[in-house]
Amino acid sequence: MAETKDDIEVAEKAGGNPKLLIIIIAVLVLALIGVGAMFLMGDDNAEPENDTTETAAKPKATPIYSSVDAPFIVNFSKQSNGAVRYLQVKLKVMARDQSVIDSFSLNLPAIQHELLLLLYDQNFDELNTVGTKALQEKVLAKINDILKTQGTNGQLEAVYFTSFLMQ
Repeated sequence: MAETKDDIEVAEKAGGNPKLLIIIIAVLVLALIGVGAMFLMGDDNAEPENDTTETAAKPKATPIYSSVDAPFIVNFSKQSNGAVRYLQVKLKVMARDQSVIDSFSLNLPAIQHELLLLLYDQNFDELNTVGTKALQEKVLAKINDILKTQGTNGQLEAVYFTSFLMQ
C-alpha cells in the first residue's frame, strides 16, 4: 500500500503589516540614539583618568563679608560743566579667609584714606557713561594693594557697592 500525501502549499504574504515595520524601525533608531548619547556623555561614576580633575573640583570656602559702616562722600575734582557734583558710596568686601577680613578691619583707616583719594579723582561724566564696574575693580585693586603692603597673606575677592549715589 502506498500512502499518498496531499501537497499543501503554504505561502505567507511577503508584505506584512507596514505600520508594525515602521514602529520597529523607529524604536531601533531611538535606541541607537540613546546608546550614542550615553557613550558621548561618558560614565559619571567612572574613576577620573588623572589627578588634575580631583584638585580642580575642590570646593571653595564659605565667603565672609565685612562692611564699612560710614559712607564715602566726596565731591568730584573734575566737575561736570562747572556744576558741583557729589558721590556717596557704601561698600562691603568679601573674602574666604577670616585673617584677610581681620586685616581689612585693622587697616580700615588707611583703606578709607586711600579710597577717598581714589573716589575724589573720578570724573562725573565718565562714571555716568562708563559705569561703576571699572571703579569697583579699581577699589578692589587699591584695597588689595594696601593689604599686601601690610603683609596680609591672601586678598579680598570682591567689593560690592551697597549704595552708590551721584548727584
